[in-house]
Amino acid sequence: MRVVIQRVSQAQVIIEGNEVASIGNGLLVFLGIVNDDTKEDIEWLCNKIIHLRIFNDAQGVMNRSVKETNGDIIVVSQFTLHASTRKGNRPSYIKAAKPDYAIPMYELFVRQLESHLGRPVQTGRFGADMKVQLLNDGPVTILIDSKIKE
Repeated sequence: MRVVIQRVSQAQVIIEGNEVASIGNGLLVFLGIVNDDTKEDIEWLCNKIIHLRIFNDAQGVMNRSVKETNGDIIVVSQFTLHASTRKGNRPSYIKAAKPDYAIPMYELFVRQLESHLGRPVQTGRFGADMKVQLLNDGPVTILIDSKIKE
């Protein structure tokens, strides 16, 4: 399981001209799933995201988590996070999980994140053509892979 986390001042997801998610300060999390991802990957990753200290404290030091700052979260599915560009110029997405496995894992990830955060998490729509707008704060962008654990 792989995520790209962006600390944002604002973010929104638009599908077919309709806003389906919108937040102010918080995290925009792009999530990529592979077939060997497990519930343990979800638990580890959700715990890491919720406690990641990337928000400024009173001294301007990144020392606070999204939970501590009462920030919001949007999760957007993004199979392209598992693109392989090893051969040629056209990325291969063979590693990305197919919808029959990925959708339940995506939904479980969102529910687990909500449980850790203590309130609802907004989402895009799995498999939809989404327009994602964000104002990256910092900029702060973090890549985490549950298989590497770094």
